Amino acid sequence: MLASLSHATRRRALQVSAAVLVVCGLLVWWLVPFGTPAPSGRVTFSTGVPSGVYQKYGELLQQALARDLPDVSIALADSEGSQQNLARVATGEADFTIATADAVAHYQRDRKPGFDRLRGCARLYDDYVQLVVPKGSAVQSVADLRGLRVGVGQEGSGVRLIAERVLAAGGLLDRDIKPVSAGIDTMPELLERKRLDAFFWSGGLPTQAVQTLSQRLPVRLVSLDATLMANLHDVGESNRHYRSAVIPADAYGKAQDGQEVPTLAVANLLVTTDDADPALVEGFTRTVIGSRDRIGNQVHPAQLVDLRTAIYTDPLTLHEGARRYYRSVKP
Repeated sequence: MLASLSHATRRRALQVSAAVLVVCGLLVWWLVPFGTPAPSGRVTFSTGVPSGVYQKYGELLQQALARDLPDVSIALADSEGSQQNLARVATGEADFTIATADAVAHYQRDRKPGFDRLRGCARLYDDYVQLVVPKGSAVQSVADLRGLRVGVGQEGSGVRLIAERVLAAGGLLDRDIKPVSAGIDTMPELLERKRLDAFFWSGGLPTQAVQTLSQRLPVRLVSLDATLMANLHDVGESNRHYRSAVIPADAYGKAQDGQEVPTLAVANLLVTTDDADPALVEGFTRTVIGSRDRIGNQVHPAQLVDLRTAIYTDPLTLHEGARRYYRSVKP
């Protein structure tokens, strides 16, 4: 009898102990969740001028990130463009940005502050160089800009960088034209008011500001042909990031009369720094790729974001967080 009670008591004790262990385990799971915690906090995304593609893309990406990373607050910051964007991220003023590959190479070549901290998350879409003139303009090539008032982009923009190089490839220096420092938010109006004779723009197709201008004022795009492209590669070592391209005939219908326009293109990169949280970068990159179609419905260049090429962020090393994402979706 005593032996039987002793056995029953031991069994009940074991059952109670097991129950206690289960409860403790649940408490530990509740108080200290297993796995990588979801990204949280506040980050700044440096975009571009108010009417440019970078700004609109940033606004739509902000909405997508709010759905995918609800514990992360995304603040957008207007900028003059790629060069200012890189300076902001490299020095900690911003956490993520978009910049053209040539601007990145230029920043690295000049060893500007924080150049070695920059990392890539994704190759996005290409920017196309657009030289816009009134339809009746005598300008047929870059060389014809001599002596004219030309919008060359703002000081901190990627447009300024590429405009200077295209002018040099066309045999012109700054003193050979009357350069006007302005962005895509003001250059179309200046052309319309005859305060500019031409302007350079580098952006995705179509850029809304150029499209709107073409509906108000007869304009056309000047051809930037293969000869110019060949000369361009002699201007500077970072010019390997340019490629020959054409602006499709239907990009700006009224400005092209159904004709393709030869030009050059350069890739845009999503940029962060080496000390960015890998979980945050992984989530950020996932949203960029996953929201392509939704964003692309309103910002057409975003339709060209491609998982197969996004990993190629030359001249930047791929961030470890982005690398994790690409590995997770690798077939």
